[in-house]
Amino acid sequence: MIYKRGDVIDINLNPTKGSETGKIRPCIIVTNDIYNERVPILQVVPLTNWSEKKSLILSNITINPTTKNNLSKKSIADCLQTRPIDIKERFVRKRGFIDATTMMKIDKGLKIVFELS
Repeated sequence: MIYKRGDVIDINLNPTKGSETGKIRPCIIVTNDIYNERVPILQVVPLTNWSEKKSLILSNITINPTTKNNLSKKSIADCLQTRPIDIKERFVRKRGFIDATTMMKIDKGLKIVFELS
């Protein structure tokens, strides 16, 4: 399977330690497509349940379900919980992809978390 930046995929994030995000959950691939084609490790942003409190955090991005992303409910892309995953070991299924506008918002969230200009 070819993985692309912006794909929404279900990933098994277990096992975890401490406050890390776990379970099988949708994630968005944020590594560039050159890495996605050549290395077995992808960087993903996990999605979590939407709440008003979480939506107020600047690095959290609200994502509404669409026929393109195939999410089942309103979610938050938690850019603070970005993590590398071994795609062969953790991949469950592909859902779809996010639109360019949402990807730009996630890029902004990542810039906040990593203090990039």
